Amino acid sequence: RMTQHLSPRLRFLKMHGLGNDFVVIDRRVENHAVTPALVGAIADRHCGVGFDQLAVIDDAEDADAFLVFFNADGSESAACGNATRCIARHIMDETGAASLNLRTRRGVLRAIDKGNGLTSVNMGPPQLDWQSIPLAEAMDTLELPIEGAPVATGMGNPHCTFFVSDAEAVALSEFGARYEHHPLF
Repeated sequence: RMTQHLSPRLRFLKMHGLGNDFVVIDRRVENHAVTPALVGAIADRHCGVGFDQLAVIDDAEDADAFLVFFNADGSESAACGNATRCIARHIMDETGAASLNLRTRRGVLRAIDKGNGLTSVNMGPPQLDWQSIPLAEAMDTLELPIEGAPVATGMGNPHCTFFVSDAEAVALSEFGARYEHHPLF
């Protein structure tokens, strides 16, 4: 059975940065409603476009743009560093600006053109207490009760850092998948 969905065309960009991929909807150009259902449909790598995060660019009164980030399940994330860099590069190429201030739910992030197509974003200081990261319950964020005793930090979304003797010896796709949906996060 085939179902046809009648809806206006949704224009988007597909961006890649450091192994992450993003769908970007620029609402400065066309104002489309972005709902959790739409995010979930686009996120489906088999029937949709697929992404690690979806980002929406909006106008901002106090910054060059306002960025909103969504996870594949439709929930919001306060920030995403790689997507912010990709979007900053896109806006810099559009405008010729050498630096930008981008408002996110984490605050205003400063992006700088480093030359040769490289862009850096100051994500601000890490969040270190369990509630700000956020984790599911109170605990020592310097040694999580997970095999390998990783450190937890928040950068607008939770990060888990493992210290290993040989990073190249770790099968990252399998290793990361074991912890990506851990109940602590």
